[in-house]
Amino acid sequence: MTSKVIAVLGAFEKSTRPLGLTEIAELADLPPSTTHRLVNELTEGGLLTRKSDGRYQLGLRIWELAQNTGRQLRDTAKPFVQDLYSFTGETSQLVVRDNNEALLIERVYGSKKVPRSSRVGGRLPLSSTAVGKVLLAFEEPWVREAYLKLPLEAATERSITDPGVLAEDLREIKARGYSISVDEQRIGATSIAVPVWHTGRLGAGLGVVVATSQSANMERFLPVLQATSQRINRATAHIPLDTLLASTRKDSRKNGR
Repeated sequence: MTSKVIAVLGAFEKSTRPLGLTEIAELADLPPSTTHRLVNELTEGGLLTRKSDGRYQLGLRIWELAQNTGRQLRDTAKPFVQDLYSFTGETSQLVVRDNNEALLIERVYGSKKVPRSSRVGGRLPLSSTAVGKVLLAFEEPWVREAYLKLPLEAATERSITDPGVLAEDLREIKARGYSISVDEQRIGATSIAVPVWHTGRLGAGLGVVVATSQSANMERFLPVLQATSQRINRATAHIPLDTLLASTRKDSRKNGR
């Protein structure tokens, strides 16, 4: 039953607009009768909201619960991500790895127009974003090896879909200590990211996103990125980050991902 509820809620991750019962059933791959029953229960619980036209969207209860995801890390790191934005004037973001994706913990949007690929609480690919690739590059070897066995999807024509090419890219990222992604996730967006350490282990990825037209010499952001990373490291040292990451790492190892 839990998996069916997850499937219904997951239908809304695939679409940002309100959905009808038939659409939800198709996206969740569930029978219409099962979908109708679950949607009614989720609506009663406030996890879904029924609009006047009969379609459904995620309810405020979902948003309330989502705010607690990584809340201690987010609340502690938020002032530093805000400082990063203040110093750069560019969109700044903090992510952690969740299975085979990067989970966006905090983001401060810049005023300049840059193609957006996700929101706080949303997920980004590991293979086509600077924050994602920096996580892969500095993760344990088994994580990279397992990830490179998965199909690599192309978000744009610049995305890396060859495992060998990505493996070499990750080696170079680890050697130089930072990652840059140009038009790989969204055409018109370029990003640079560095790792955030937690008591000697990889904890998160910190990055800045700019318009590709303004992306010359992205390394100019490195000093402030590295300084902010160190500040987050010191400020979050008391937080048991493993409690945030352990379940995802356990699931990844168990599933061979």
